[in-house]
Amino acid sequence: MAMSVPANSQWNRFLARPALVLGGALLIGLLLGHPWPALAIAALGLLGGQQLRLRRLVQRLSARQRIPVGTGKDAWSDLDQLLHRSQEETRHRAQRLVEMLRAYRAAAAALPDAVVVLDRDTQRVQWFNEAAGHLLGLRYPEDTNAPLAERLRPLPIANWLAGGRYAEALLDVPSPLDASTRLSLRLIPYSDRFWLLVARDVTKLMHLEHIRRDFVANVSHELRTPLTVIHGYLEMLDPQEQPDWAPILAEMRRQSQRMTQLVEDLLTLSRLESQDSLNEEVVAMDSTLATLCREAEALGTGRHVVSVEDRAGVDLLGSPRELHSAFSNLVSNAVRYTPAGGSIDIVFELDGDGGAILSVRDSGYGIPEAHLPRLTERFYRVSTSRSRELGGTGLGLAIVKHVLQLHQARLEVTSEVGQGSTFTCRFPAGRSVARAGQEVDA
Repeated sequence: MAMSVPANSQWNRFLARPALVLGGALLIGLLLGHPWPALAIAALGLLGGQQLRLRRLVQRLSARQRIPVGTGKDAWSDLDQLLHRSQEETRHRAQRLVEMLRAYRAAAAALPDAVVVLDRDTQRVQWFNEAAGHLLGLRYPEDTNAPLAERLRPLPIANWLAGGRYAEALLDVPSPLDASTRLSLRLIPYSDRFWLLVARDVTKLMHLEHIRRDFVANVSHELRTPLTVIHGYLEMLDPQEQPDWAPILAEMRRQSQRMTQLVEDLLTLSRLESQDSLNEEVVAMDSTLATLCREAEALGTGRHVVSVEDRAGVDLLGSPRELHSAFSNLVSNAVRYTPAGGSIDIVFELDGDGGAILSVRDSGYGIPEAHLPRLTERFYRVSTSRSRELGGTGLGLAIVKHVLQLHQARLEVTSEVGQGSTFTCRFPAGRSVARAGQEVDA
């Protein structure tokens, strides 16, 4: 609070009293015949009085308890009252801040999710709520200022914490207290000094997810046999015997094949979701790229210009079957959503970190920006009418996402309506393997 300068009348009162005292002392001194000693004594008395008033103000500023306000009418009393008013307002503001802090802390403590405040540089625990004890096994005060990675063993989260703001959420990890309790962990950098670790119990959600996954896998498996029978009998029927039935048989065959492909994609997706790792081997990318080029030309039936560039000169470490499935899905989507006369470019190259990048770029219809975050969802379609016309199951990009996750890779999509789309698979440096007779560039 800014203190106002005393008015002229207050300063007049402030100066009037010393003047009266000195004038009176001088008059007494003249009457007694010794003016200077009287003036010196009066001046010392005035200085002592001012020193006492100044000391009282300093005491008010430094004291922790409240001091009664003076009742005088001089400038010192006015200044005392201004300081008292400023201190009271400061105390009220501090009290409101303390109350708000207590309310926020009580809210954080009452959350069912575990909340842990970490020091950004040392990754040591600064504070945690009660749920952190139930879900993560933290104990107060033993774990205060302790390294979180050590306290959450055997969870391998040291590298994850080192990722900081770039660390992706861990969706399904066991609790250090009970492996049957499944947690999702999320790291939130909310200031330059502190991070917030939020752990949520997702045991019930994961159980429901397993039920859904098993249901889809079982139903898809059960549908495979009758669809195979139906498809086989349709192939046996000769449309030349009943020319009027030819369009009907052709549509039945097309829909039967579409349903068969849908069942196969569902089974593939269920299989990928149930896996935590893959049988890995070196995937020869030169032959894989040649296969993708042939597939794109066959699917496009000569309607597109297909180009392949191998700028990386490396191979990938992973599952040949799964990687080919993911790349093939990207290529088939590019062919499906690119009009005749368009171009499809498949580029394999290295990035700046030593990882590998495979990009499939087309000159097709393009995708509005609002749809990009949801492209890898199951059965999500940008345009339902166009998707039905061009075919597809709506599961291709979901399969691509899961295959890349099993290879510690990620899918990036950029697109512009009317200009085409680019689907990029980014593999970490550990997935790049030098080909025979070649070295991986740093």
